[in-house]
Amino acid sequence: MKETIGCLCMGFALLFQCCTSPTPSKNGNRPNIIVIMGDDMGYSDIGCYGGEIKTPRLDGLAANGLRFTQFYNTARCCPTRAALLTGLYPQQAGIGHMVNDRGTPAFKGDLSFNAVTIAEVLKKAGYSTYMSGKWHVTPYVIDNPDKHNWPRQRGFDRFFGMISGAGSLYDPRSLTEDNKYVAPREGFYCTTDFTDYAVERIEEHQDDTPFFLYLSYTAAHWPMHAPAEAVAKYKGSYDEGWDEMRKNRFERMKKMQLTKTEWELTPRDSLIQPWSEDIPDKEWELANMETYAAMVTLMDRGIGKVVDALKAKGELENTLIIYLQDNGACAEELKWVSKRTTEEDRLPLGPGELQTEMVPFFTRDGKPIGIMKKGWPGPPEGYTAYGRNWANASNTPFREYKHWVHEGGISSPLIVHWPAKINSGTSGIGGFRTEPTHLVDIMATCVDVSNSPYPTIFNGHKIQAMEGKSLLPAFSGNALEREAIYWEHEGNRAVRMGKWKLVSKADKTHSFIWDKIDDLELDKWELFDMEEDRTEMHNLAAVHPDLVQKMAQMWMTWGKRTGIVPRPQ
Repeated sequence: MKETIGCLCMGFALLFQCCTSPTPSKNGNRPNIIVIMGDDMGYSDIGCYGGEIKTPRLDGLAANGLRFTQFYNTARCCPTRAALLTGLYPQQAGIGHMVNDRGTPAFKGDLSFNAVTIAEVLKKAGYSTYMSGKWHVTPYVIDNPDKHNWPRQRGFDRFFGMISGAGSLYDPRSLTEDNKYVAPREGFYCTTDFTDYAVERIEEHQDDTPFFLYLSYTAAHWPMHAPAEAVAKYKGSYDEGWDEMRKNRFERMKKMQLTKTEWELTPRDSLIQPWSEDIPDKEWELANMETYAAMVTLMDRGIGKVVDALKAKGELENTLIIYLQDNGACAEELKWVSKRTTEEDRLPLGPGELQTEMVPFFTRDGKPIGIMKKGWPGPPEGYTAYGRNWANASNTPFREYKHWVHEGGISSPLIVHWPAKINSGTSGIGGFRTEPTHLVDIMATCVDVSNSPYPTIFNGHKIQAMEGKSLLPAFSGNALEREAIYWEHEGNRAVRMGKWKLVSKADKTHSFIWDKIDDLELDKWELFDMEEDRTEMHNLAAVHPDLVQKMAQMWMTWGKRTGIVPRPQ
């Protein structure tokens, strides 16, 4: 692809010039591997994918590495983490929905022992394994938890983070160090503390072995929490509103060649008011987006600290860094939380007490916490989400959001940086890779680059074969041989085969129990040509009925194989 792309991130290339390690690696040339994941973020949020949010460190990694333009997640937090960790579709790993048991192996809500994690595979091959951040692939139990699926039991030598999936960034529930719940330190903030722990593991690591680090941030998942000084830097940046934000992002993406000129920008979501109208609580809306942007920038700053730690140890050259996001932007507006009432007998927690509430009733210093418009974005006493209005802009130019398997729900940036193997002579630094790829490919890539054996039996359990393909050929611009990629979440279904995508959205009138296993529901599917129309504006199902039939049957065959069909009630 043409390399003169007008990309904003290229201006940061000098910050990350591929350098020779000051000291040679002592681990037999096997690379360190770092997988970094953002939470609840849109495809176009970071700078090198079209966003106005300041992400100079990610932009620098992209400018000296690769950007995959068609990388896919599973549309939701728990399934994505299961697929990433195991190289299987989430249903095969036992996490077909969230971490609640719905009565079948595919929907058990607890990571399967017929799957191995990347950490288990690499640890067996001699890697040291570390994790910092959000786990969320096993139920959160407060008292006497069964820890069989906590990180230390699934291959990680060290762990600091959250077992559950969401909470205050200042006072998260389920905060854990290794195998013990802990209270946050004074002044705790998830992004900062997860970064610091990751940096400590790099600095303390003994260089005679390679390491695998999984850094799973909670930014920018609700609540919108960020220190005041970080938010202040975005004051006024979004005063023109979400419509102008979408327009500007789309123009930048076209200049970057992230989108094709023939692709149309999807219309504003019909449930969203035009910004030009009298928007209720406009200052509150703006504060949410300003805080969201600050959260992303703070995550980017943390990633920069990780990169700096690698440089200081002379390990950046031979470290494979992968950055991705767990699902598309989140349109949730916390209505289920807003209905709660504070119990009179509740009191603020003391310094050493464990936080067990996803939404605390009080801050640690005794301030009552206000939900959505009863609170203000940023400080601990506010608990807000930026909602559908801004999520629609975060997902520019795509349709839908987290939960759904249209492009807005499943499209993620994928940045790959590895100076020892990716350089201007072999792959074109800053280049795009347009090959459709998926979370299941991360395990296969880690196995490939680390030369680790993938087990058929592990701890006495039969292990399912990997579903993904190593991305190593794509690093050099070669195609990956695969039949198709598949999705299912909450009844939303899709299959991607070459340039074609077949997708079905579950809604209130759509029963997705699939009582008739062989019922293909052909009238529920939309067909799109991803080369000509990746924004999914022109449904071609009526033009290609035979293709719809074929791909729907492919999805059903996959659904039976992975345990999705028959679906539990």
